[in-house]
Amino acid sequence: MRFLILFCALLLSGCTDDIEPRKKNLTPEQVSLGFFTAIYVTPDLEQAKTFVDKPLQNIMAHYHLTAQVQRHMLNLRMTNVTLEVDEINIDFFRKFTDNVKVKVKLTGERAGRHWVDDRTIRLKKSDNKWVIVAFLDEKRTTNG
Repeated sequence: MRFLILFCALLLSGCTDDIEPRKKNLTPEQVSLGFFTAIYVTPDLEQAKTFVDKPLQNIMAHYHLTAQVQRHMLNLRMTNVTLEVDEINIDFFRKFTDNVKVKVKLTGERAGRHWVDDRTIRLKKSDNKWVIVAFLDEKRTTNG
């Protein structure tokens, strides 16, 4: 009887809805949108940290709030944001590349005005999982 209960308990413990294995299979586009969604749409700093590498996690932990990450790390404080992937420099050989740049278009409000901006990020495949390793400087302003 004890063996049956132990067996059932072990069997049921394997049925939990664990998100972590699914994160390993996210595409660079999904990681990018997941990060910006966690920063701008559903302010959740802990969720945003899951999409970046360890050095960026440490920097983000210093700021404590998504509003501070928007202001100091991304230099773009916005509200009512919608997101879309604008450009990605990856092709058919996605399986063979370990570094990629993704440009995300953010549309929302900044200081009460309609604002459109792009942010380019660099991702790297680490342990078979894409993580954000850098926020790249934009070469021009893109409000329009």
